[in-house]
Amino acid sequence: MTLLSTRRLSKDFGGLHAVRGVDFDLPEGQIRALIGPNGAGKTTFVGLVCGRIAPTSGSVRFAGDDISRLPAHRRIRLGIAYTFQITSVFARLTCGENVALAVRRRGGDPDREVPAALDRVALAAHRHRLAGDLSYGHQRLLEIAMGLAQSPRLLILDEPTQGLSDSEIEAFKSLIRELGGQTTILLIEHNMSVVMETADIVTVLNFGEVLAEGPPEAIRADRAVQAAYLGTG
Repeated sequence: MTLLSTRRLSKDFGGLHAVRGVDFDLPEGQIRALIGPNGAGKTTFVGLVCGRIAPTSGSVRFAGDDISRLPAHRRIRLGIAYTFQITSVFARLTCGENVALAVRRRGGDPDREVPAALDRVALAAHRHRLAGDLSYGHQRLLEIAMGLAQSPRLLILDEPTQGLSDSEIEAFKSLIRELGGQTTILLIEHNMSVVMETADIVTVLNFGEVLAEGPPEAIRADRAVQAAYLGTG
């Protein structure tokens, strides 16, 4: 089943065509990586998907329904969770309280679910620490825990390994592989080892358009991708 699809999705900012006529299909249960040079339109594209940005033209469908005009909070209720490129945790709340907010949003049981969510990202020992006192990397992990706590059908992770240590990145790879098949993941990531080791399929954006799409090894070998992004062409 196709969980998420876009057709001719476009976004213009004045004279800038940030996203140009993108057709995109994401099957349920797949881990999809979205890569491309800086300014390729990746964050704008996911902003269109999650409802933070209104499209200039085109459509977004989720689980068969047209959600192109739905606001972001309605899309969250449908099961779309988006972690931001810049952390969006509540600094004056503890880690546990941050995750509890996400659990309550969908009517869950914080007492039971908060410890499990924090444990999945190796932050159980920090449950009672203020989120603002965490390192940047740990704040990114907390944000992922908040996303997981929503039990989303689609989890969108925007640069999740930015600021993480090497050991934290390895743990993140394991987490994504564990989540494979349990939820659908759209991963925007610059770390190519993360992309190549976790993604089922990779979509490459360049100048707001789809340049290439396919399994990781095919993308690594693609001459156009090498020239535009990987720097080996």
